[in-house]
Amino acid sequence: MLFEELFTKNDVYWMKADEGAESDIVISSRIRLARNLKKVPFPHLLNPETGAKCLEKIRGAWSSWDKDKAIDFAMATLNEIQPIDRQILVEKHLISPNLGNQDADFQGIIINEKGSISIMINEEDHLRTQCLLPGLNISECYEIANQYDDEMEKWLDYAFDLRRGYLTACPTNVGTGMRASVMLHLPAIVMSGQIQPIFQNLGQLGMTVRGLYGEGTEARGNFFQLSNQVTMGQNEKEIINNLALITAQIIEQERLTRTKLLKDMPHQLEDNVGRAYGILTNAAVMTSKEALVLLSNLRLGIDMGIISSVLPGTVNELMVAIRPAHLQKKAGIEMDPLKRDVYRAKVIKEQLQQNR
Repeated sequence: MLFEELFTKNDVYWMKADEGAESDIVISSRIRLARNLKKVPFPHLLNPETGAKCLEKIRGAWSSWDKDKAIDFAMATLNEIQPIDRQILVEKHLISPNLGNQDADFQGIIINEKGSISIMINEEDHLRTQCLLPGLNISECYEIANQYDDEMEKWLDYAFDLRRGYLTACPTNVGTGMRASVMLHLPAIVMSGQIQPIFQNLGQLGMTVRGLYGEGTEARGNFFQLSNQVTMGQNEKEIINNLALITAQIIEQERLTRTKLLKDMPHQLEDNVGRAYGILTNAAVMTSKEALVLLSNLRLGIDMGIISSVLPGTVNELMVAIRPAHLQKKAGIEMDPLKRDVYRAKVIKEQLQQNR
């Protein structure tokens, strides 16, 4: 079953570091389109009866997709998915933390086998169509997400206003209803102390920076999510071009800073990377916060040619494999924080040895 594979296999498509552009700095790209049905209450106003009717409209639209688009997709309601498996989908970035904490029988997900396309049902909006790809692929993400959005719109009447655009539960999404984002790894900029001035400038350019799991999450391990704040007053192409331009400037700055660090302090940089690899392959206890910091240093060493025995994709996989739900699913038991820290260290050691 498709969902079982997503719950148990270690990787999904966005983790493949060899298939995306600028993948030494851009881990992944994502487009999310928020849509609502006309004359249907927003999800937070749905009750079991109206929610069930809304779900069935969406299920009917999905079952009517063209066959070539429906291949390798499955649909499930949240109450059909165990809590730990919902958290696994969150940790893999396939659904939002908000949806992962819900279990109403009129909420659900439509997802493909690769995990590259997912449609969240009755989260904050009736539909949130997401495309998630490796590396810098914002335009391709939009093209794919838009195809599936169009497929849904063949059968559903969206709430749309000629002046305001797509109507959404949160006013900040009104207009295009689109959030475009990239996941960036910026260790050199952080080490050089340039990160805060850059973040301040990004805010003035209509961008926002968040942690690994979006709004309300802390940035750890030098991994940051950069996305657009403005959804009205610009069309989709303008938003994507703006994000791509800003991302290109950040990539250039990170590369220049990495080169400078390697030139000015080669021994310290090599020592930092070597210590990270040594701890990751020998520690008996490891918190998730410490693991992300060390994995960031290891990934920097891989991308700069200091370490050649580990593949970049292995670090991408470990960023998710060390999360609580993944650890408990792999172990087959519920664990307290200390047991997870012990098991996390074991999982890291095993995976680094297997993927040399």
